[in-house]
Amino acid sequence: MKVNINGRNMKVGQQLQARIEEKISKFDRFFGDEADAFVKVRAEKDLKIIEVTMKIRKHVYRAESSADDVFSALDQTIDVLEGQIRKHKTKIEKKIHDYAYLKEYLKAQPDSTESEEAESKIIRRKTFELVPMDSEEAIIQMEMLNHSFFSFLNAETGKVCVVYKRNDGNYGLLEPIY
Repeated sequence: MKVNINGRNMKVGQQLQARIEEKISKFDRFFGDEADAFVKVRAEKDLKIIEVTMKIRKHVYRAESSADDVFSALDQTIDVLEGQIRKHKTKIEKKIHDYAYLKEYLKAQPDSTESEEAESKIIRRKTFELVPMDSEEAIIQMEMLNHSFFSFLNAETGKVCVVYKRNDGNYGLLEPIY
């Protein structure tokens, strides 16, 4: 994992840098060399604040903690990140188990080709069955398919909705009025 450490209003010494790299290296077992970690260390009044942002493929994990001691803030931040990663992994594994029949189908699907920007035309049509589900389940489906959006039939309202991945790593929900 690549680690980028920046200090603001304080100098990041060798001891702190080594401790940060040691703590973040525990995530190598999850992601290996695919991940980038950006660590910002700053001092505000008598508090030390550490912000860690990890980018893994299309996922972003972020945690920020403050404490009187920079090492305590680091420990708190790493604990929050580890909790986020475990929660996401468990959620995906549970949904993969629920939708295990999709694995073989998804493997059999050819990769879509990207069209040139100069020409805008429909090069592929796709039909699919709308299955009633809630927005949480739709987000899991979208993640499993590695798509940036997902259309579904909202089980609560009975309307066709769309969930999408925002640039800030969060999700959006489009609910049409008709």
